[in-house]
Amino acid sequence: MIKIGIIIGSTRPGRNGENVARWVHDLAVKRDDAHFELIDLAGFALPHLDEPMPAAMSQYAHDHTRAWSEHIASFDGFVFVTPEYNHSTSGSLKNAIDYLYDEWQDKAAGLVSYGVDGGVRAAEHLRQVLGQLKVADVPAQVALSLQHDFEGFTVFRPAERQEAMVATMLDQVVAWSSALKPLRTAA
Repeated sequence: MIKIGIIIGSTRPGRNGENVARWVHDLAVKRDDAHFELIDLAGFALPHLDEPMPAAMSQYAHDHTRAWSEHIASFDGFVFVTPEYNHSTSGSLKNAIDYLYDEWQDKAAGLVSYGVDGGVRAAEHLRQVLGQLKVADVPAQVALSLQHDFEGFTVFRPAERQEAMVATMLDQVVAWSSALKPLRTAA
């Protein structure tokens, strides 16, 4: 069965991302076409990139990198839940992505973004990064507005229509992850 990781892309105290990712996960586990698992970057405690060799070399000097590598390599696809900070994704998510190279390749990804304007600029920056890593990002995206999907900008209350967006995005992530499996097997 296809295995999809839902990555909480913020480590900030008081983050909204954990509630958003749990909501996505709760919707995802009702499906029977894939196994879905939450991945909390805060639990991996990755310092600012501290590997002496480029990630493309796959020569990891630190235990935290090897643990992160093993975990990410076990997935067929991902859903990235990203906040928008200053028109981009979070530094912690970018850092976690930059730790690895081969482990991301030939996998699919969906994006769930949140921010003042739905986090769309963060999602666009993330698409550029993922493209460089040969991650196939699906076109369906969930964009959550701090004004319309959160009460007082902090309490997550997604609009009803957002569930349909999550379903469409997950349909694409599962389909693309399955379609890319021969490439991962060949590698």
